[in-house]
Amino acid sequence: MSDAVVDVLAALEQAIGHTFADRSHLEGAMVHRSYCAEHPAAVPNERLEFLGDAVLGLAVTDHVYSTYGDLPEGELAKLRASVVNAEVLAELASEVGIGPALVLGKGEDASGGREKPSILADAMEAVIAAVYLDAGWAAARDLVLGLLADRIVAGSVGPGGGDYKTRLQELAARRFEQLPRYQVRAEGPDHSKQFFAMVTIRGAVYGHGQGRSKKHAEQAAARAAWTALTRDAGAA
Repeated sequence: MSDAVVDVLAALEQAIGHTFADRSHLEGAMVHRSYCAEHPAAVPNERLEFLGDAVLGLAVTDHVYSTYGDLPEGELAKLRASVVNAEVLAELASEVGIGPALVLGKGEDASGGREKPSILADAMEAVIAAVYLDAGWAAARDLVLGLLADRIVAGSVGPGGGDYKTRLQELAARRFEQLPRYQVRAEGPDHSKQFFAMVTIRGAVYGHGQGRSKKHAEQAAARAAWTALTRDAGAA
């Protein structure tokens, strides 16, 4: 294995917060079937994807069932579906840097396979399975919830309710007759960037937030500001 591949896998381990005792699990999660078509001895990540789908579903289901005791079955199902889907999985895969680590066939690689949502989503599930095989249920659950915690909270308040930037904008317009402004900075290497946001209204700082993308950092800052402003209004 080349030093470059080792470095990419190490960066992925850092991004997901898990160092593999047996890195072959992670290596297997990166192998797309297009590579296997060119290398018949290679094993695709499809079995891992199958296992990861089940681990992901159970981790999220267990969490929302335990956390949101007031939600009926139908609402729990909607909440789970809002985070357990291919679109979200592809976003997570991009955030943790799975694309550069993928093992693709030459044709798939040349056609932009490292950025294809379907390939990224499948690989994200395979990584979840790899962590499960390497370290067990608790480690896999912690990975899933660590990646999805913010999205689960946002989904729990209903359609559109998690869009705190919109909520803060409406509140600021009513109360201050001025819109919020965001300042965002990025830290860390390209494969594992963290974004830090600050939101101000009329020059005063009302909230800070961080996330694995600019969008998530701004949403976190908006949520902090919206919470502070609504709390202050309630106290008044």
